[in-house]
Amino acid sequence: MGGPTRRQVLAAIVLAPAALGAGGCALLGDGAPDPLVALAGQARADAALADAVVAADGQLTARVDPVRAARTAHAAALEAAIARRAGGAPAVATGRADTAAPNGAATLAALREALAASGAAATTVALRLPADRVGLVASVAACCAAYAEVLA
Repeated sequence: MGGPTRRQVLAAIVLAPAALGAGGCALLGDGAPDPLVALAGQARADAALADAVVAADGQLTARVDPVRAARTAHAAALEAAIARRAGGAPAVATGRADTAAPNGAATLAALREALAASGAAATTVALRLPADRVGLVASVAACCAAYAEVLA
C-alpha cells in the first residue's frame, strides 16, 4: 500500500484550516473587494438605525442600547480585520441602502428586520471565508440573530 497513512490523512485534516488561513488572500480572489467591508457598513448602519429608534421612542433605550453598542463594536472589529488583511488602514465602511424602514420610520420592527438581514449576510460571507476570519464573522452573525430574536 503506497498511499498516505492514516496519521498523514488526519494531520492534513487538522492542519487544513491553518493552511487555508495562510493563503486566505487567494480565497478572496485577486482584486476582489474584501467582503468584510460590506459587513462593517451594515454594522454602522444598524447602529445608526438603533440610534434613530431610540430618538423616536425614548422608552426603548434600555432594549436598544445593547444592540447599538454591539453593532458599533462589530464595525470596529470588522474594520480592524480589514486593516490587518490590507496591511494598513481599512477601507471606509459604508452603510447599505436599505437601512431605514420602507416608510422612513425608525421602528423596533425595522431594527429587527435589519438585524436579521445583517445576520443572514454575515452567515453567507462566513461560509466563504478563510479560517483566520470565519470566527469573527460567525460571531457577528450569531449576535445579530440573537438580538433579532430578543427584540421580537
